[in-house]
Amino acid sequence: MAHTVPGDGHGERCIVVRGAREHNLKNIDVDIPRDRLVVVTGLSGSGKSSLVFDTVYAEGQRRYVESLSAYARQFLAQMEKPDVDFIGGLSPAISIEQKSTSHNPRSTVGTVTEIWDYLRLLFARIGVPHCYRCGKPIEQQTSSQIVDRVLALGDGTRISVLAPIARGKKGEYRRELERLRKEGFARVQIDGEQRELSEEIALDKKKKHDLDVYVDRLVLKEGVRPRLADAVELALKLGEGLVSIAPQGKPAITMSERFACVDCDVSYPEISPRLFSFNNPHGACPACTGLGHTLYFDPDLIVPDPERSIADGAVRAWPTDPGSMTFQILAAVAKHYGFSVDARWGRLPESARHVILHGSGDEAIRFLVGGENMGHSFTRPFEGVIPNLERRYRETTSEMMREELERYMGQRPCEACHGQRLRPEALQVKIAGRNINDVAALPIKSAAGFFKALELTERERTIATRILKEIDERLGFLIAVGLDYLSLDRSAGTLSGGEAQRIRLATQIGSALVGVLYVLDEPSIGLHQRDNAR
Repeated sequence: MAHTVPGDGHGERCIVVRGAREHNLKNIDVDIPRDRLVVVTGLSGSGKSSLVFDTVYAEGQRRYVESLSAYARQFLAQMEKPDVDFIGGLSPAISIEQKSTSHNPRSTVGTVTEIWDYLRLLFARIGVPHCYRCGKPIEQQTSSQIVDRVLALGDGTRISVLAPIARGKKGEYRRELERLRKEGFARVQIDGEQRELSEEIALDKKKKHDLDVYVDRLVLKEGVRPRLADAVELALKLGEGLVSIAPQGKPAITMSERFACVDCDVSYPEISPRLFSFNNPHGACPACTGLGHTLYFDPDLIVPDPERSIADGAVRAWPTDPGSMTFQILAAVAKHYGFSVDARWGRLPESARHVILHGSGDEAIRFLVGGENMGHSFTRPFEGVIPNLERRYRETTSEMMREELERYMGQRPCEACHGQRLRPEALQVKIAGRNINDVAALPIKSAAGFFKALELTERERTIATRILKEIDERLGFLIAVGLDYLSLDRSAGTLSGGEAQRIRLATQIGSALVGVLYVLDEPSIGLHQRDNAR
């Protein structure tokens, strides 16, 4: 079953097992050297797993869990004490067994290895947000930073401090103008033209207007900072986070204390790690809820065999027995549009197939259900097979019905995020010109090269050094186990058993724990011969 180490285990640091009787083990004594790679080999049924998993690992895990508080233990599954006389020299144990990959559609290589969590943190801390409409970079500034930028225009510069009240919006703005007049402001700028608030101002409510109020006019010189700071603070309050600085004879500069595009009137939420999580409502694409794809009723699944006729059951999603109501409805549609229910589906005109699948629109059709004598007739537009299935799928509360209808549904990339899973704001936060999804789509080897080649400012390097170190180490472990061809956005459900096991191995080794007993179940399974040396 296994080569044992001679001796009593005291001459060399060993894991000492005495009297192991789990399953088919017959009172086995064995000394396993520590700080070595030890391979247990043998025929199927010889007791390899019973010794390694059910005895050594089970006891190591049980002892570690028992060392925790009673409160912590209630959250952890505790293993049974194995049938063994004595085990000594154990470390806390981590098991990496062969098991099927996660079929959760939200799991990716990045989330399974936890690299995605570090990417989220990195982009939240040093990513540069861009407007998702015009593509311009967006900066967040404090009022003191805005004051510093204004003072940098130089002594002697005449400036006006304005508060943007409206940007490209329709309306008369009577209420706003009256409020500003009562608060003591004297001048406004409307569509680039300066106007006195004391005069009668009539705006066309059907046209879009830009409205700014003059907060202060001053000349930049020594000692002006307190007055400028007060003016900027007031402008930010009136402009809801925006202030416009107009140097004399030069175009105005609009600045924001929030992440907002002043040209497109687009405001960003707080740039935090949750914005980059497709498993969180704050970051997930609203259209596909972070799955990257949407379900739709596929005509090829609804009518899988175009050689059949409607009478012969071509429309698989609808029962078409001659006496069924759905068949009588389809027969009435065929009669109305002048085609036969006995004709092969593939031979029907495109217009006829479209009406069956998508409905007659506003055109009413006379239906007779149940026969001439016993039945009843009604006239209304035909809903169509696909709209009918969509309505039933949307309205049903039965899980069995949903599973039945999903047999006729296919997947397609989400039209809103194009399969990238995240909301537009998250996809426009970039580092070195790439968003988080661009980086995750790179092969792992290329992603490692991208992070190594990053050129950061002193401030960015201070923030990102430890995050990048973790990312580099984890990517390095994935490359070391031969997975450099995968990408972090690869769905976990598409991985082979060998790939999944190597990912678990790299994830556990990436935690960089010292003195831990790793118990691996055939770690080389699924490897190409050229990768065995890895």
